Amino acid sequence: MVFVLDTNKRPLAPCHEAVARKLLKQGKAAIYRRFPFTIILKKSVDESEIKATYRLKIDYGSRHTGLAILRGQEVVWLGQLDHRTDIKERIDKRRAFRRARRNRKTRYRKPRFLNRRRKDGWLPPSLESRVQN
Repeated sequence: MVFVLDTNKRPLAPCHEAVARKLLKQGKAAIYRRFPFTIILKKSVDESEIKATYRLKIDYGSRHTGLAILRGQEVVWLGQLDHRTDIKERIDKRRAFRRARRNRKTRYRKPRFLNRRRKDGWLPPSLESRVQN
């Protein structure tokens, strides 16, 4: 899927890679941006071709999040985002390292006691990972 802009940099309906390649070879379009790959048309387009409406549908899951772009009932693009599932194990491992360090005779380490308050906007690590995804 290649994104398309008209001469006034307004978004048009995305096109297939082969169509974009053909427009570029014929000189009817130019590359506007490489990532995400976007082309810009050299001739102006009628207002009636701009009226396509798209919807983004998101299906959240514990291990995967499904993404779909729809035009009416037609599916234009499908994608799947895989979540990290090792967060709990990594937190447990970090806790074990901390406990082992506390049990050693480390006199040089200053005692820490002012780290009990959570920062504003804190989320549990599992939810923080989902937000970042």
